[in-house]
Amino acid sequence: MNICIIGTGYVGLVTGVCLSEVGHTVICIDNDKEKLKKLHAGVSPIFEPGLEELMAKNIKEKRLSFSGDIKEGVEKSAVIFVCVNTPPKPNGQADLTYVEAVAREIANCMTSYKVIVDKSTVPVRTGEKVAETIKRYNKNNIDFDVVSSPEFLREGSAVSDTMKPDRTVIGVDNKRAEKIMREIYAPFNAPIIVTDIKSAELIKHASNAFLATKISFINAVANICELAGANVEEVATGMGFDKRIGRSFLNAGIGYGGSCFPKDVAAFIKIADELGYDFQLLKVVEAINSDQIKLFIKKIEETLWVVKDKTIGILGLAFKPNTDDMRNAPAVPIIQALLSEGAIIKVYDPVATENAQKILHKVKYCKSPYEVAENAEALVLVTEWDEFAKLDFDRIRNLMVHPILIDGRNLYETEKMEEYGFIYKSIGR
Repeated sequence: MNICIIGTGYVGLVTGVCLSEVGHTVICIDNDKEKLKKLHAGVSPIFEPGLEELMAKNIKEKRLSFSGDIKEGVEKSAVIFVCVNTPPKPNGQADLTYVEAVAREIANCMTSYKVIVDKSTVPVRTGEKVAETIKRYNKNNIDFDVVSSPEFLREGSAVSDTMKPDRTVIGVDNKRAEKIMREIYAPFNAPIIVTDIKSAELIKHASNAFLATKISFINAVANICELAGANVEEVATGMGFDKRIGRSFLNAGIGYGGSCFPKDVAAFIKIADELGYDFQLLKVVEAINSDQIKLFIKKIEETLWVVKDKTIGILGLAFKPNTDDMRNAPAVPIIQALLSEGAIIKVYDPVATENAQKILHKVKYCKSPYEVAENAEALVLVTEWDEFAKLDFDRIRNLMVHPILIDGRNLYETEKMEEYGFIYKSIGR
């Protein structure tokens, strides 16, 4: 099928590449000229394992192309996926400016029946607004359907999440649109859940809010474990054997970050508020997540006693492993707090340095974990990259002024670190 993707961020680019990989002909549209130059050259503007290789393959096989012209994309395609950014406003509400603008442009370009798919994470009832906008600007009264099909990809594993999804959600108003969407998704061989549009829109926010709740819950339990002298990992394992709970997303640490959870939790609170419901549970989830970073900073300060003029090495900058995304990365407030107290900060991340340099200044960017460790009075692990699990800790210890390691992701075993001679601090253990 001929498909148009509008917006080539994480969601749009991964969706477009994967749809072309399963045999569809896909044209991806973006108005960023620098990004388009990279895409035309087969270079991914984002770091995502496996993405660039699939891009190159499908460009070569002429199933995947890129353009800056929405009209071209609409005219060539039967189905149009809207994958534009929906950034949060200061009050937490999703800013739908880009969604509205794209809906208007699609309406102006339509000359035949189209299916318009909201792939971006949007508040419930956005489908209604998109349909109203297209009707208003659709001067030739061309027939169309609006569909909600939220994404559930995770940065760092977005390609595999798209190619092998747990489920595919389709929110539709009629069988005509359902048939077309089933045809598009059939090659992925995943369970397809068909709902009304409003329910589909809510599924995405409800899913992310629930996962964020699990993270904040286990972080709250971790704080109790520290106070009681218990081990949060053993508690989480014991909980996880219960099939009603499960072990995933019960990893204590310094809280969630990235572009999805913080934005989606805030948006869901605002959606509920506008509908007349005070979602107090999610407000506490947000508060716990914010407090977790503050508690971690306090742990660093208490371990070092005086932070001023001390060299502290930071391992990991991206908000999670296998991505270069610095949006809402916990490393940022942690480093900023230490800098404000006069610490000397050295940092290393396998792929996020370029993006971090746009945000974090007055720090020394290093080329390896060992350069970070040299003459450091403490090492702080913020992102649990695989590379950090395989370090030569005898070498690390000998490079440091004091062998202090503060682990924000519980990557290491306490006994093992103590055997290496480190003063080792972790979360909830």
